[in-house]
Amino acid sequence: MLNGQSLLPAIRDMRDLERFLSSDLELGVLLEIHMSRLESIFKLLGSHHKKVFIHMDLIQGMKADEYATEYICQTYKPFGIISTKGNVIVRAKQKGVVTVQRLFLIDSLSLEKSIRHIERSKPDYIEVLPGIVPKYIQRVHERTGIPVFAGGLIETAEEVNEALAAGASVITTSNRKLWSD
Repeated sequence: MLNGQSLLPAIRDMRDLERFLSSDLELGVLLEIHMSRLESIFKLLGSHHKKVFIHMDLIQGMKADEYATEYICQTYKPFGIISTKGNVIVRAKQKGVVTVQRLFLIDSLSLEKSIRHIERSKPDYIEVLPGIVPKYIQRVHERTGIPVFAGGLIETAEEVNEALAAGASVITTSNRKLWSD
């Protein structure tokens, strides 16, 4: 769990944002947001006492690098930063922001390479995608000792429960039907 939540809504558009703002959930994840909307979105979030992770790799109109990360952290003060990039994770940690390094499980080589990157960047959390592979959620946590988020392709409450049972601390999902489960 993170801040008392075992599920983080992944917000892809304004309908998702509206649903998140009207929910009892305090913490979410911003995905695929255009940089021109960040200021108004953060004002809305603040007025509703909500906090978010920003997925740096998915901010439209902004390069996901350490300079953009520094700007986002200083200007908007997000709860956390999510990225696949080690340099983004390192800079966010320097700014005192919670970090999540995303890794995609494609094959055993991608797993090994991702573990090496994680050992260098030392994120606070790791997000494993797809989150429907409980064996690898457990394996990543055991190998790194870092708490794991599970995300991607999770469609049912049963899959949420399986990922949590495998050791995931939190589930990230854009499936609005699961946000209230």
